[in-house]
Amino acid sequence: MKNTVSFLFAIILMFSCKAQNSQVSRHNETSGKPKLVVGIVVDQMRYDYLTRFYSKFGDGGFKRMMNEGFNCKNNHFNYVPTYTGPGHASVYTGTTPSYHGIIANDWYDKEAKKSVYCAGDDKVEAVGIDTEEGKMSPHRMKTTTFADENRLFTQMRGKTIGISVKDRGAILPAGHTANAAYWFYGKDKGHFISSTFYMNSLPNWVIEFNNSNKAQSYLKPWNTLYAIETYTESGSDLNNFEGGFKGKETATFPYDLNVLKEQNGGFDILKGTPYGNSIVADFAIAAVTGEQLGQDAITDVLAVSFSSTDYVGHNFGVNSKEVEDTYIRLDKDLERFFKALDSKVGKGNYTVFLTADHAAIDVPAYLQSVKVPAGYIDSNTQKVKFTEFMKTTFGSADLIENVSNNQVFLNRSKIKELKLDLGAVQEAIVNEIINYSNIDRAYTAKVMSSTEFTAGIETLLKKGFNQKRSGDVLFVYDPAFISYGKTGSTHGSGLNYDTHVPLLFFGKGIKHGETLQKTEITDIAPTMSALLNISFPNGSIGKPLDFVLD
Repeated sequence: MKNTVSFLFAIILMFSCKAQNSQVSRHNETSGKPKLVVGIVVDQMRYDYLTRFYSKFGDGGFKRMMNEGFNCKNNHFNYVPTYTGPGHASVYTGTTPSYHGIIANDWYDKEAKKSVYCAGDDKVEAVGIDTEEGKMSPHRMKTTTFADENRLFTQMRGKTIGISVKDRGAILPAGHTANAAYWFYGKDKGHFISSTFYMNSLPNWVIEFNNSNKAQSYLKPWNTLYAIETYTESGSDLNNFEGGFKGKETATFPYDLNVLKEQNGGFDILKGTPYGNSIVADFAIAAVTGEQLGQDAITDVLAVSFSSTDYVGHNFGVNSKEVEDTYIRLDKDLERFFKALDSKVGKGNYTVFLTADHAAIDVPAYLQSVKVPAGYIDSNTQKVKFTEFMKTTFGSADLIENVSNNQVFLNRSKIKELKLDLGAVQEAIVNEIINYSNIDRAYTAKVMSSTEFTAGIETLLKKGFNQKRSGDVLFVYDPAFISYGKTGSTHGSGLNYDTHVPLLFFGKGIKHGETLQKTEITDIAPTMSALLNISFPNGSIGKPLDFVLD
């Protein structure tokens, strides 16, 4: 009897130890995970803004990420075109337009025979406003985001929230399974809205935020945060390279937004100032509380896109005092956002990455003034010349359905009707337009579909080429030549001024350090997936950055 009791006790002890070990194992598996992952995309942020404006930053924003986290200094986009929609999609899916299908912000749909918007969706309705601008969803994005994979892994218990001034900046990062995406509707409202893809009515916390008149509080004078003469990292305030606002004669500080709002879209004027970023930070902080993000052991994802930097850059150019002030103020917004996360989620309980959806070129007119080769494309002259070529060569200009995003879309039905060879038509167009001023390269869709490239702009074009959605001919402008107005900056190329963007990580599970090793934008999503021990997004082509993870 005594031996039997001893044997039973040993069995019980064995199973008890196994259970305890199993609990410890499960604890170890989850304890390394952050309670909240925050992805930050700064629209149109060049890498050199980190270094150019470094002395103006405080210790709690960009510098905190660099000093406490990991800085990938040689981070690039690995495809063309470098636009907002493809950029946000690529950051979170870990793949390129070739796979996720977001080939531009807007593109010509070859089946529908019309231009479509990357986030537009006629099958849903706006929530929070009665307008077509709220009919948005991620349905045109063909692959999953790491936020989607986290939702699937946690049996939909881990939340995902997307926030931005721009609809596409909130929707595409949040993915297909998100609990919500919210974006800013300006005009006469100044509210954050959503669509029925996510919900039928706004949550109470969003309604309360919209009713707080927070947007109204930012309709105030915009002056430089510090004395303007200390802004030595940017050009003169008065110059010929900036756009400015309607109702103000010069693009110079200060700007009285309350006075200027009537001629500049009402609350939409905030989008083109640093206060657009401030209200996004306000809303993101409110979302952490309102959605109870990071309050349990199941990881949540908060995708935040600061898009006002893009509006300011397009208007004033990358060398402007306005851009410098916008980044100085964004640094302050990041600091208070991180402090809110420290308080609400707990320091050491969350992980943040910060990158951009593209960078931007210096204003070509400014580059010309300092003798750097640059300029502008004469699109009208090229269009007339191209139309005449099509008539002379093929007897019809109707073979062209659309020219957009540096792509030519052919009318394939017309080509078939005229018994022309599609490949021959494509090749003839390439041989014609390569002779036009400031077109550097041109390729047929056949070449993009059938050729493997190992280096150069061709590799970037191929990764941006989607066989079903892209055009029949692709072309590339000379370096620093753009099809754009004479003031302000733009983007879209595969050159370093558009591809080189920041990549900072900090928080739970992140090492402290830096690297000049080349990293690519598609590496972010698999790195986050590796941190969370979840599946990679289903189309991901990037590699986890193991040297970043602790």
